[in-house]
Amino acid sequence: MSDISPDSFPPGHGSNWIRLRTLTLLRWWAIAGQASALVVAERVFRLDLEIGLCFLVLGVSVASNLVATFVFSETKRLAEQDALLVVLFDMLQLGLLLYLTGGMNNPFSILIVGPVTVSASVLSGRSTMFVGVMAIVIVTLLMQFHLHLRTVAGEVLRVPDIFRFGNWVAIVIAVVFLGVYSRRVVQEMRTMSDALQATQMALAREQKLTDLGGVVAAAAHELGTPLATIKLTSAELADDLEDRPDLREDALLIRDQADRCRDILRSMGRAGKDDLHLRRAPLTALVEEAAEPHVDRGKRIRFLHGADGDDPTRQPTVLRRPEIIHGLRNLIQNAVDFARETVIVETRWSGGRITLRIMDDGRGWASPSCAAGGPRPTRTAPATRAWGLASSSPRPCWNARVPT
Repeated sequence: MSDISPDSFPPGHGSNWIRLRTLTLLRWWAIAGQASALVVAERVFRLDLEIGLCFLVLGVSVASNLVATFVFSETKRLAEQDALLVVLFDMLQLGLLLYLTGGMNNPFSILIVGPVTVSASVLSGRSTMFVGVMAIVIVTLLMQFHLHLRTVAGEVLRVPDIFRFGNWVAIVIAVVFLGVYSRRVVQEMRTMSDALQATQMALAREQKLTDLGGVVAAAAHELGTPLATIKLTSAELADDLEDRPDLREDALLIRDQADRCRDILRSMGRAGKDDLHLRRAPLTALVEEAAEPHVDRGKRIRFLHGADGDDPTRQPTVLRRPEIIHGLRNLIQNAVDFARETVIVETRWSGGRITLRIMDDGRGWASPSCAAGGPRPTRTAPATRAWGLASSSPRPCWNARVPT
């Protein structure tokens, strides 16, 4: 299974997720809002606007949307450069409208942040930075170059210079903050999506391997008897045809091919079972997996993990062999069966050595412990057991050599 990570995709791959239809629908909403604002400003607030030029700018946006709707397919997805051009067009169109309606005196100047947020969501970091710089350049130019807002009575509407400067600072901060924030959130979402996809692929592959193993096992079971009969019969024929070498060679060939069929079935059963991504696990995860069936049996199981002299965060990685898990599970089950309240599973590692101790607070052993290297005592009745936390007898230690 190939690894899947955000680095495995080409730069700007996120832009290919955006359909052209999505951006055209957003632009239709923007056009409707801009037209409504112009009509309200002129009819309700009695502002003297360059209404013809304003609607000419809106007409360019309408024409571009119509071209995108009727010329291109609804399912067309934009590449990095195409999405960048669309976002820049919307930003320049908004900047031109702000120039015709008062520049930074217009309260709608904050909308220049919108294209930056969109670019941070769908474009690469370089393109997003370029769009952000363009937004800052546009609002900086609008500070000095714009048509004044006037009423029908000829009164000029403008805010104090300190407020205009404050609006400029607020927009610059919003461009930087929202751009970085949106970028980080989208990257986290993409990382989670890639991780989920990798997990689904691993589970699907494991399911296929499980199904294949079942099919192979069933085939081996069904074909075992015929192959054994063929082998036995061919061997008897070879013995009976010693005086006819040509026929005896054919009988031996049949026997060899039967053995080959048996070997093929065995190799098919082993295919795919040595996947290191699925067959390896950290030591602590292996121990906790072995103890999992006994966690809810009414006894408290404590896990103590640590390193002797090594970095405790760099624990060894071991093979998830079924026989190891089964053996550990039996030991933990034994401790849970005879414990009063608590079972402690202690794992220590140092260099190439792994030490595993399973302790409980039961009544323990009747004979001396094996702590001093003597013979291990035989388990007796629970009433005479002295292996535990509260016992005064030494605790036996179990040194496990786990394949790493």
